[in-house]
Amino acid sequence: MNRNYSKELDRILDRPENKGKTLFLHSCCAPCSSYVLEYLRKFFRITVFYYNPNITEDVEYLKRVEEQKRLIAEYNRRLCSCLIEREAEDMEPAYPIEIVEGDHCKEAFFAAIKGLETCGEGSERCFACFRLRLEETARRAKEAGADYFATTLTISPLKNAAKLNEIGEEMAEKYGVTHLPSDFKKKNGYKRSVELSEEYGLYRQDYCGCIFSKVESEERKTSRSVIQ
Repeated sequence: MNRNYSKELDRILDRPENKGKTLFLHSCCAPCSSYVLEYLRKFFRITVFYYNPNITEDVEYLKRVEEQKRLIAEYNRRLCSCLIEREAEDMEPAYPIEIVEGDHCKEAFFAAIKGLETCGEGSERCFACFRLRLEETARRAKEAGADYFATTLTISPLKNAAKLNEIGEEMAEKYGVTHLPSDFKKKNGYKRSVELSEEYGLYRQDYCGCIFSKVESEERKTSRSVIQ
């Protein structure tokens, strides 16, 4: 039986005792995090964990991490403006967001996907990459004493939400910290992320970050141009 991770998340958010608890949130990029942060900061005190050793090129990595920091700074600035300009009871409650940057250790990524280099997008290569990033997220969440950990990756229509949740639950058991189930693309989450990316002028990449996905993206573009 297929699980509805979106509804499971809703049930957790509906519990009054969860209001204001801490969430250690792995983020793959600013565009994917935009909707997730807009939505969840009404419920949790969020620390964004930017850990993406799969991003092969240094220039690309720096571009993406700076966009993530810029978005969070803008969210926090707008929250402060609301607090100053409006009565607290008149505004929708939200919490400021913090960010922690993990190590950009590309060697860890290549070690994790060794032997899977020729697998395509959405394959075991991607699952190994998910496991690498979610394991470090769970470990750091436990270290930080967070109540929950999760990832923004489930917002992408190209990512396997069931597999991401499966790995998240595996890491929750291993590290003793609660995994927050999600399928953020549901309820127009992905659509909203596109709207927010346009609103904030965010850089939207056209491949996930690793050199293999970049080559595959370029091949798709070449194929489309030949067909046209």
